[in-house]
Amino acid sequence: MKALFLVFHGFLAYNGISKKIGYQVDGLRQCGIDTRLTYLKIDDNNIHYRMADETVIENYGKGFQAKIRKRICYKSLYNYVRNENIEFIYLRYDHNANPFLILFLKSLQKLRVKVFMEIPTYPYDKEYKGLSLDYQRILFFDKCFRERMAKYVDYIVTFSDHKEIWNRPTIQISNGIDFSQIKIKQNNNINPNLINFIGVATIHPWHGYDRLIKGLIEYYKQNAIADKVYFHIVGEGVPEIMNYYKELAQQNNLEDYIIFHGPKFGTDLDNLFELADLGIGSLARHRSGIYKIKTLKNREYAARGIPFIYSEFDEDFENMPYIYKVPADDSAININELIRFYKTNHFEPNAIRASIENSLSWKKQMQHIVNLLF
Repeated sequence: MKALFLVFHGFLAYNGISKKIGYQVDGLRQCGIDTRLTYLKIDDNNIHYRMADETVIENYGKGFQAKIRKRICYKSLYNYVRNENIEFIYLRYDHNANPFLILFLKSLQKLRVKVFMEIPTYPYDKEYKGLSLDYQRILFFDKCFRERMAKYVDYIVTFSDHKEIWNRPTIQISNGIDFSQIKIKQNNNINPNLINFIGVATIHPWHGYDRLIKGLIEYYKQNAIADKVYFHIVGEGVPEIMNYYKELAQQNNLEDYIIFHGPKFGTDLDNLFELADLGIGSLARHRSGIYKIKTLKNREYAARGIPFIYSEFDEDFENMPYIYKVPADDSAININELIRFYKTNHFEPNAIRASIENSLSWKKQMQHIVNLLF
């Protein structure tokens, strides 16, 4: 079977979503599906393209018109699907429902192409709360067209526990890991009085790192500090949120303990994980109305072999001894409790990784998709 994995953006080497998509494509291929990755690209001359692997499907040109055309022009993509005898499209939804996408999906239905649409996070409306007018405009159009769009989708792939979304049946899977691409932690902490937390994300309000920063503020106000605790924030994010975190650190003289590394990947990221003693997952998914989710970051921490904390319900990890749950509210994180959790347990990286190797590979997760194709 020939398939397209369709996304509506480009890729960055350090971006976790970019890496995840590559792993999913590999997972489909490992399941025997002849899969091409279809994405948008901007070259060094600012020319916009739609690509299928390394093949140019359409050249949209430059400037504002190119930005519009790549969002509304699907004829070349339709022709590619028809001419290449594509039978299956896995579409990663980017909150981009519009009449042109609807017509494209309707035309695929006439070709008898099966369409599965992944919604990475659901529900997501509250994620837009407090964001700028440009973001509110995206949500407005999304609400106008998403249910009509869904009529032309066979299944919606979700990491939630919803049986149906927008009147369409769902396939419930977990985020997975390509274990061959994730390096396991090698070194143990040789200084028991120095503890490093690490949070790696494209940072949004629901990551809730302010809760940990406020916990560190309270911790360092104590008179007797036995342990030095550092929080390494890796990645970029919503500018207002990043500025707020940096102001909190500066105003409380914690610049030495809260370290903003910016985006990292490859060896640089591996080296930071070698320092890490405890991973920081999402601490405020409740802010976007989500209490159950299977985040990619939790799985990466486990694949790295480090214990981690989070606040949501993640059924793949709830009973694991290497996770620490914090309340799903906006309270400051109790740093003394995190230190106690870390020091009173022995965490073996190989054992942590082994606990998910059989269940959370991308091949196994994408096999759930393939099973519904035949």
